[in-house]
Amino acid sequence: MRPGAVAALAVVCALLGGSATLLVGRAIGWLDEGGSDTVFVRETAEPADGAVPVDSDLANPLPGNSFDPARIYRERADGVVTIIALFGGAASQGSGFVVSEDGYVLTNSHVITTAGEESPADEADAAGTVFVEFRDGDRIRARVVGWDVYDDVGLLKVDPAAHELDPVPLGNSSRVVVGEPVAAIGSPFGQMSSLSVGVVAATERAIDSLTSEYNLVDAIQTDAPINRGNSGGPMFNARGFVIGINAQINSESGTAEGVGFAIPINSAKRSMEQLIQTGRVRYAWVGVSTQSVTPSLADRFGLAVQRGAAVQEVVAGSPAEEAGLRGGSEQESFAGIPFRPGGDVIVSIAGRRIQDAEDLVRAISERFLPGERVRIGVFRGERRLSVEIRLAERPATPGSDR
Repeated sequence: MRPGAVAALAVVCALLGGSATLLVGRAIGWLDEGGSDTVFVRETAEPADGAVPVDSDLANPLPGNSFDPARIYRERADGVVTIIALFGGAASQGSGFVVSEDGYVLTNSHVITTAGEESPADEADAAGTVFVEFRDGDRIRARVVGWDVYDDVGLLKVDPAAHELDPVPLGNSSRVVVGEPVAAIGSPFGQMSSLSVGVVAATERAIDSLTSEYNLVDAIQTDAPINRGNSGGPMFNARGFVIGINAQINSESGTAEGVGFAIPINSAKRSMEQLIQTGRVRYAWVGVSTQSVTPSLADRFGLAVQRGAAVQEVVAGSPAEEAGLRGGSEQESFAGIPFRPGGDVIVSIAGRRIQDAEDLVRAISERFLPGERVRIGVFRGERRLSVEIRLAERPATPGSDR
């Protein structure tokens, strides 16, 4: 993060990518279209059909069943790097980690671009020059492959002949549970290769995005100390697999206060896959604003179901409008919750049950691409309907689907 943007973010959701002084898509597995020979270090030893094969030796978990931060640091720290991004006369410092033998490095988009600096998501610019510094102090040039402002993921590539690489294995963030121990490695305040530990405090948190106008709906919350400069670094589980990319904190002081957030590694995998294949990430979009349905809210407004995503507004010209989805009427309030009654309640998409508003966004971004046709199950009053929608591409400035 460049110096001028730190003040703009004021007291909450402070960016972690800038040192104070140095200054959605479908989860379809690893594809090998186009003849790529990239091998990513994944947690599962058996690749899905059509997936790039895995180097099982590299993907082995750390031995033992206990949480041993010293062992995690000893075995994984060489794969964690410091990133220095130059923007004209300013510089940003963050963290990253090597994910393949041929030089791909994951980080946050706000570390290597201007995303989040009061410019539209589709107008973010990459840093003019980016360096990757390894644990041994050696620093080499990196190329910006691309970035995803919606999930705050950035992808670099370095020449594997320029420095020995030690990729870290990627885990499965869908298996993360509250209370499990985690270790974060990065470069807080420019202190290279620093370790912090804690536990997973919550999963599937819906938080403000630092780099777009859409919410992040699947963040991992942790109490592991995370500070500026940790952005883009890996969060490891006890087995030594990366389960998230450290991204931001909620803080009144701008330093760690026990509430940090990471991008789930499954989301980052999806972004990385598309960036390698096409150089950009595409997210599907319906074009509705929704409110989570709860039992008490359902009772108050006489809804037919007690869980789901109640359509509040439908964006003009959106796939939702074309499919005939209906929004609510005049806004009311119940228990401090704004609600527009009378609209459709979305309860499923392509057979997947929808429990709340965030679940809808999560389902669309994880499973589908723009242009696909999906069936959405809704309740319109007491009637259950199945509506086919042709998904569009998410616009940079949302009218909905936040």
